Amino acid sequence: MRHVVQVGDMKVGMNGDVVVTHALGSCLGLMVHDPVARIGGLLHAMLPLSKINPQKAEVNPYMFVDTGVVKLFKEIYRLGGKKSRLVVKAAGCGRPMGNNEMFKIGERNYTVLKKLLWKNNILLDAEDVGGTVSRTVHFHISNGKTVIKSGQQECEL
Repeated sequence: MRHVVQVGDMKVGMNGDVVVTHALGSCLGLMVHDPVARIGGLLHAMLPLSKINPQKAEVNPYMFVDTGVVKLFKEIYRLGGKKSRLVVKAAGCGRPMGNNEMFKIGERNYTVLKKLLWKNNILLDAEDVGGTVSRTVHFHISNGKTVIKSGQQECEL
């Protein structure tokens, strides 16, 4: 089955599923995969910290990196994923407006992600972050294959 993750959303899938998200600019795209259980999930978070709007974070924790990442890992564990087997990849966190971006949302999203992973002894296995291009991610749950499309280019992460 094909799942499309909208901005500020998260989807998990099982063997045979493909999870897709579009328009990763400054947003974080986080893919977590357990190759033994053949489960995985993709988060498309917009903003770094939920403290700017706790009410919105309560309604939609996937909008924020600090709450969305936690929810994604909890869902993976609930489905049978094991921390020691997880493969974690990140994409996005760019500067779609170039160097004129005042709030540096992409950089802040990436910093919050790295802090969360560091505190939990989890390392990124691969990443395609930064830059000014928008990305589309195709995440294949059966084997963890992650394909990034940006402009006319396509690469496997």
